[in-house]
Amino acid sequence: MLSALGNIFKIPELRQKIIFTLIMFAIFRMGTHIPVPGVDPTAIEKLFANGNLFGLLDLFSGGAFSKFSIFAMSITPYINAAIIIQLLNVVIPTLEQWSKEGEEGHKKTTQVTRYLTVVLAFLQAIGMSIGLKAAILNPNPVNILIIAITLTAGTVFLMWVGEQITAQGVGNGISLIIFAGIVAALPKNLGTIYHYVQAGTISYFSVFMFGVIALAMVVFVIHVETGFRRIPISYAKRVVGQRAYGGHSSHIPLKVNQAGVIPIIFASSVLMFPVTVAQFIDVPWVKTVASYLEWGKPLQTALYVGLIIFFTYFYTAVTVKIPDMADNLKKYGGFIPGIRPGKPTADYLDHVLTRITLAGSVFLAFIAVLPNMIAAATHIEGVYFGGTALLIVVGVALQTMKQIESMVVMRHYEGFMK
Repeated sequence: MLSALGNIFKIPELRQKIIFTLIMFAIFRMGTHIPVPGVDPTAIEKLFANGNLFGLLDLFSGGAFSKFSIFAMSITPYINAAIIIQLLNVVIPTLEQWSKEGEEGHKKTTQVTRYLTVVLAFLQAIGMSIGLKAAILNPNPVNILIIAITLTAGTVFLMWVGEQITAQGVGNGISLIIFAGIVAALPKNLGTIYHYVQAGTISYFSVFMFGVIALAMVVFVIHVETGFRRIPISYAKRVVGQRAYGGHSSHIPLKVNQAGVIPIIFASSVLMFPVTVAQFIDVPWVKTVASYLEWGKPLQTALYVGLIIFFTYFYTAVTVKIPDMADNLKKYGGFIPGIRPGKPTADYLDHVLTRITLAGSVFLAFIAVLPNMIAAATHIEGVYFGGTALLIVVGVALQTMKQIESMVVMRHYEGFMK
């Protein structure tokens, strides 16, 4: 294994890409410690000590949110902008046309996503500055505007860093920034567990159970994330001139979890909205609704699971174009054995996708409520081992390893994924 890993650094191009990626990680981590001017860090720490409402955002930002640094919003506005643009492809013909224009269309879509990111980041920064007004040393409109511009600039800089990693580094830069933020919280979590053990709050058996559950969940997530339903495809043999084409078999890989982590993000955003609003306004009925939607309450858990299943089907239906798949098969002479081309093929693919999406949605719902189960089984609290974070870390790690593996194999070296 070590010799196989050593093959990575035998390729100058790959070695440079990895070094560049690590330098970008270092810049990201340094930025998480640069505070926003005009904010009282003590007041921010007290706010986070009162509850874990912003725990997920702080995890994705690598602790920058709890420090209220220039990267406090992390890359979240860019992700939201990308999701919005992807969903608008269905209703805006221009965006749909761009998606079919290859590299040129991708450049146009990326440019629109950048502009939308700046708008969303500025709006989110204004909302955060007003909502956290108690932590601002001199909360006048000018200072609030300066803080909002600083936070927006931090997000735009991270967007640029992510694009540079994608272009000159290894893997998807945006995903790797989130990955780095989540992994950066690992030492803090391990330190919290160590202090619990030293204080006698938890036993060594609880720590052992925590480790076993964590390892089992990593294996489970890898198994599901790499799971596909292979639809067999045959191509009719045809003769053009003196050459024969087709006559071979292939398959369509339908992923079990087509939607990734997007349904969890959507569902958590919907349920966090009333709770977030209740933190800053003093309206009795809003407080009552928020109390029922607090993390871990039965109603919140039930709604969370239901919304995740709904958004999994919704996002899969938006992103996976079954009619286009059936038309392309028919155009190139492909067919599913025993299924007629055209609409019967589309109906069959839709039936199969509906069934495997159910399995994927149940998997995502289970991953989402995982922290509650771990806390109940091990009695370890204050350590965020969320299924969302686990899903992101495992997914990004697998994608990055596959990209490195392909570059190693292209240069006739033995790979490391056997």
